[in-house]
Amino acid sequence: MTDLDATPSSAPDRRIAILRILINLLALAALLYLFLASIALFGAAFKLVGKGFSQQLIATTTNPVVGLMIGLLATSLIQSSSSTTSIVVGMVAGGALTVQGAIPIIMGANMGTTVTNTLVAMTSLNRRSEFQRAFAGATMHDFFNLMTIGMLFPLEQATHFLERSATWMSTLLVGAEGQKFPNPVKAVVKPVVHQIQDLLTDTAGLVGGWAAAVMITLALIGIFVALAFLTKLLKGLVLKRAEGTFTRNVRHSALMAMLMGLMVTVSVQSSSITTSLLIPLIGAGIVPLESAFAATLGANVGTTVTALLASLTGTPQAVTVALVHLIFNITGIVVIYPIPFLRRIPVRLARLLALRTARNRWFALVYMVGVFFVMPLLFVFIDRALRGS
Repeated sequence: MTDLDATPSSAPDRRIAILRILINLLALAALLYLFLASIALFGAAFKLVGKGFSQQLIATTTNPVVGLMIGLLATSLIQSSSSTTSIVVGMVAGGALTVQGAIPIIMGANMGTTVTNTLVAMTSLNRRSEFQRAFAGATMHDFFNLMTIGMLFPLEQATHFLERSATWMSTLLVGAEGQKFPNPVKAVVKPVVHQIQDLLTDTAGLVGGWAAAVMITLALIGIFVALAFLTKLLKGLVLKRAEGTFTRNVRHSALMAMLMGLMVTVSVQSSSITTSLLIPLIGAGIVPLESAFAATLGANVGTTVTALLASLTGTPQAVTVALVHLIFNITGIVVIYPIPFLRRIPVRLARLLALRTARNRWFALVYMVGVFFVMPLLFVFIDRALRGS
């Protein structure tokens, strides 16, 4: 066969290949939209029934340890550390809560925001090796936050260094012009979430609890369906091409991974979205755990930057609370990440927990419910009982 004979047959092949790529990209966009809309719907459902309860919880806290647990529980209920921080900022600005009392709640909120990652990891329960990687990717964030809280919580109670540092910095920043970045993800998915919520509450006439239950069910179905196909699609589109620029710039550069995590989070104004998108990539073997860990730490900082910029036109107390969140995350990174021994602890603990959970996969549900809901509720009930007696 000559080159001339081969040319006509190769051109259709190229067109078919290009068409397949375009179809895959459209499918990827549709699945990402379904995933992000489902995450937003899940958060909206919890806010529908959990926001008022969270405000009541925060308003009644006096003990720092209980405040830590309330921050964890409140954020787990409303699925957003930014929302918890906003509630706390408003209460501090209104005089209902002191800055000192707000700090443990902010620490707990940092931990509570990771419940979404664990939920996303559980969508691959029926694929053992993938689930093991995904669950490790979800829980390494938990272990890092636990290490940071373990170091900084007692230090703050003894010295109040976070409060003093944030108060001093707030005096320099108050009066600056606050900024608000557009949120492209919220702009795209918010109309659909509102339509579903209005359909259930207004058209169907469901009250808050029933509407939230239906929304949670729809969100979970959407998350499971999206990730079931998204992982397979990403393997085909990305895994074979992952050795190029991605390998050089992210896999081998922790700083680049952190910057990417920070920039994406500032763009979408949600660390939960950034880290939740990482979980299926970790599960598929596209992103190594160590690179994802660095990106997660960048996302931790990114979610505090947007809150800080938005608070700059507020009261000094509001800026102080936002700064506490920023200083807390940066201090944790500066103390833990540069030291190889400490840096490896969250990843190793996450791998051990994931190995244990992969053997008995029901343990994943026990972990999620126990850590994010049962444990903090027990602290709250015990505190209420002791104060009532």
